[in-house]
Amino acid sequence: MSGTLYLCATPIGNLDDFSFRALKTLEAADLIAAESTEETKKLLHHYNLRKPLISYYDKGQSESKENQLLDKLKTGASVALVSSAGTPLISDPGYRLVKRCVDEGIAVIPVPGAAACITALMASGLPPHPFLFTGFLPPKKTERSKYLNTLRTLPFTLIFYESPHRIHESLQDCLEVFGNRQAVLARELTKVYEEFIRGTLEKIILRIADKPVKGELTLLVHGDESAHEISETQLEEEILALLQKGVNASTASRELAQKYGLSKNKIYNLAHRLSP
Repeated sequence: MSGTLYLCATPIGNLDDFSFRALKTLEAADLIAAESTEETKKLLHHYNLRKPLISYYDKGQSESKENQLLDKLKTGASVALVSSAGTPLISDPGYRLVKRCVDEGIAVIPVPGAAACITALMASGLPPHPFLFTGFLPPKKTERSKYLNTLRTLPFTLIFYESPHRIHESLQDCLEVFGNRQAVLARELTKVYEEFIRGTLEKIILRIADKPVKGELTLLVHGDESAHEISETQLEEEILALLQKGVNASTASRELAQKYGLSKNKIYNLAHRLSP
């Protein structure tokens, strides 16, 4: 009988944020696959745990490491996958291993916990839904600007991770592409020097212009408000077009609510009225 792969979220800063369930999972695991064995050792030491560790960080690793873990799982072992901080797979290693486990019928169980993108969104003061998390921005300006342009008209709160040595350039690119939108730069979340820098992109750029920015960074940018601007006549036309294609009122209202950031119930009532 195959074992189980547990995806254990770890604290993003404050070690007291580790869940009781995650702690019990690591205690019971036969093996811990860690993005950084050194960081995981600090966590285990904090909770007085001693467990065998294996390095698993995706990049540059051959399939032999995944095969090694899969062999353990196939013999009935339980493996806990952990990131250096936060939730596995969320801009962290794990996708390939999870995909192979799913393909081979090996149980995969998530043990949820902290993620910097959600933690930042909670306290940002920007609309919490809908939102789009894209992970790290491309490191080079040309690719970064091109990528940001694909997001320019979306009515979603945009969430990015960024490194301290690129944050000034990325903020400037966001300003050039998005205009002077409201934004939040979250730094060192849950740690001693946690900080939220709120304001327009211009204000944030000025705020950090003359000093280096340190720590883990999450950047949030308000979505395109113009995407929400649609007259009732235009909305009726879009609803009728969907209904004529055979889309039911419920599906049409859901799609248009997501597209324009409007109330699904309001659109559903309008769609129901327009239905033949």
